[in-house]
Amino acid sequence: MPICPAPSESSGSGSRVWIFHGLALGAAAAAAAAAYVYRRPRGFRSLAVGIIPARYASSRFDGKPLALILGKPMIQRTWERVMLASSLDHVVVATDDEKIAECCRGFGADVIMTSVSCQNGSERCCEALQKLRKHYDIVVNIQGDEPLIEPDIIDGVVMALQRAPDAVFSTAATALKPEDAFDTNRVKCVVDNQGYAIYFSRGLIPFNKSGKVNPHFPYLLHLGISGFDSKFLKIYPQLAPTPLQLEEDLEQLKVLENGYKMKVIKVDHDAHGVDAPEDVEKIEALMRARNIQ
Repeated sequence: MPICPAPSESSGSGSRVWIFHGLALGAAAAAAAAAYVYRRPRGFRSLAVGIIPARYASSRFDGKPLALILGKPMIQRTWERVMLASSLDHVVVATDDEKIAECCRGFGADVIMTSVSCQNGSERCCEALQKLRKHYDIVVNIQGDEPLIEPDIIDGVVMALQRAPDAVFSTAATALKPEDAFDTNRVKCVVDNQGYAIYFSRGLIPFNKSGKVNPHFPYLLHLGISGFDSKFLKIYPQLAPTPLQLEEDLEQLKVLENGYKMKVIKVDHDAHGVDAPEDVEKIEALMRARNIQ
């Protein structure tokens, strides 16, 4: 059976859950699956950099990277989680805002200043990559509003590109909660039986004739992380915007519409991105419940 390469921690129990194309295996199978924990490869796409794009202006939440979460800026919370990933050779924050840059330098992060003209996080990552003095094979774009991102998921996204030479892009998805089915801030995706992306949408996909959520269907929620082959990332900004990308306002659709392949790993993870100010309280409540300081 093909293996989805990213392990993650199951919420609540503390036991490790391994995902084999959507099949969750418990502790009894963990020993057999342990061989697939991330190990640094030699050769193909072996060097990876994590870039956290951060901008101050936002249509839904101005100054979001600097919003405090249990006393620490959100961008710091995200950076601390990213630094735990085993697959990354370097981590930087890419921003166009001096307040964010000063904050990040204050807690020890490397910062690259980027242009205010960047249209999205991928373009900001592309500019940051060009300003780095070292070559990297893989660039992982980790959204700065994911303060509880699992390091294992980052490692899985890197591993997916290392194991799929025909893909130029990798990302992650998890089970969609029924209450998020019609939330347009929660992006859904569908994949083929080899784990390659078919489509992403802000609407519920697939959508059945009844117009209702099927409680027995394994809908997928896209997580805010993207892995790029670095050569592809350099040409990505040169690709013209595509109709589906513009209609859905989802930059990953530009990859698919231009005929490139995208690998999607399935993980067991509660999605806790911060899209609006009211999400901060939800994150803080969850962190208190998990005793995260």
